Amino acid sequence: MQREKIVAPKLYPNSFLFAKWGNDLSEEEQKEAEALFQIYGYNVFLSNQLPLDRKLPDMRDNRCLMKNYPKDLPNISVVLIYLNEALSVIKRAIQSIISHTPKHLLKEIILVDDYSTNNDLGKPLQDYIDQIHTERPGLIKKVWHNRQMGLSQSRISGWEQATADVVAILDAHIEATEGWAEPLLARIKADRTVVVSPVFDKVHFDDLHVERYTPSAHGFDWPLWCMYESFGPEWLKMKDESQPGKSPSVMGIFAADRAFLGEIGGLDGGMTVYGGENVELGIRVWLCGGSVEIVPCSRIAHIERAHKPYALDLNPPMRRNALRVADIWLDEYKKNVFIAWNLPLQDHGIDIGNVSERKKIREKRKCKPFKWYLDNVYPSLATWDNILGYGVLQNNLFRNYCVDQGVVPGNIPILYECHFLQPQHCYYNTDGEIIIGGIKSHKYNNNRCLVDLGSGSTPTLQDCQLGKPKQLHMYWDFKQGQAIRNKATNRCLEIAQGENSYYELIIQRCTGQSWRIEHLITNF
Repeated sequence: MQREKIVAPKLYPNSFLFAKWGNDLSEEEQKEAEALFQIYGYNVFLSNQLPLDRKLPDMRDNRCLMKNYPKDLPNISVVLIYLNEALSVIKRAIQSIISHTPKHLLKEIILVDDYSTNNDLGKPLQDYIDQIHTERPGLIKKVWHNRQMGLSQSRISGWEQATADVVAILDAHIEATEGWAEPLLARIKADRTVVVSPVFDKVHFDDLHVERYTPSAHGFDWPLWCMYESFGPEWLKMKDESQPGKSPSVMGIFAADRAFLGEIGGLDGGMTVYGGENVELGIRVWLCGGSVEIVPCSRIAHIERAHKPYALDLNPPMRRNALRVADIWLDEYKKNVFIAWNLPLQDHGIDIGNVSERKKIREKRKCKPFKWYLDNVYPSLATWDNILGYGVLQNNLFRNYCVDQGVVPGNIPILYECHFLQPQHCYYNTDGEIIIGGIKSHKYNNNRCLVDLGSGSTPTLQDCQLGKPKQLHMYWDFKQGQAIRNKATNRCLEIAQGENSYYELIIQRCTGQSWRIEHLITNF
């Protein structure tokens, strides 16, 4: 007679891990699973139980299966980067690469440990490597950092150790899938200046099942955060999901001709911790004679963590790295990165490190200006040419309160205690528009403009693009330290005490109130 397992009540009803998984776990198992989840940001308890060579569904387009690749492809060094990754996840990554890369193409796997402190990444990992070396001697190399050096430096360490024709740089929380390497190597064999990226399918952090992602280009916004967006019209016209597509940038898992990468300056060792390094590489490849492609027939399953354990607030390193990229590569458009992070154009006080060597590479390679990249590679990025002032907008009567976009969804701007975050970021441009609540980086997204409806005293926010044909009253005369006056109605944006004695934003006959915007691009 089989004893029924006693199902324990959920100990962590608010944990993301147990939202859809873990109904049949005992209390002890729940405690262990939750503790591991807090450390790693994904389900290590489950990972430890799954086979290292688990079979994943084939996510490739059928047309990929019909392709024949050249016999004499270049060989590959695979770099896996990690910091306190779970042992079973690293082992599965290694196993998947060995299983799914033809033996004659896989020259080596290089593990780069960015100063992990987890005990099981010492001897237990070495035992696993020794076991592999009984069949494939010397296949795995290890690089240890003796202090935490960050993502860029880890990639550099791996790339410097690599000896194959092509180097692929991957996270360690991935699983390579059947046929992942040949499509990448074939593109590089055809053109050594192309930097290629597989499509990442999403491994869910809780039950580790794989969700197919549609092939997409890798773009970015002006703060230089990377993001997915659709391929250009040429790719869409082909109606063939097995074809590589051009991409403005790369998201951090990529393969490149090792020598070509060296010629264009390798990877920027001056980038710290995390953020911006992928965008930097993508921009540099395009400007310095190469191109970036996403290759949909190559697929990597990638765990998307619920939280990043190694850095709680990624904004400071990201901002610093973005300013560094802007200074080296963005020419006159570097001001857009300052605007996006709401920093003054002069004296922002953030140390971006020494950029002289990187600028020398740009000169030596005769790399193109960034305007060429905007015109030819990433025309959907908004140029923000007409911005005159940006930042918080404050009334001189009441300096600790700022104009704020108000409740979202909703279109009534309000006066709110200044916190200097995006809902309070305003922009005044040469058209006379006042954009409130952040500004969009791409031409395909619309901003919200301040409008005087012409009657009543409540200001509203309307889609700037839609406002033009409707001839809404959305154009304002404003000079720094003076009134904000609507050009059509001649009424002003002002503040007044409401019924509940709080000050609020209103539109009324001008009484001489004045406003200041935080940062100026030109004096106005």
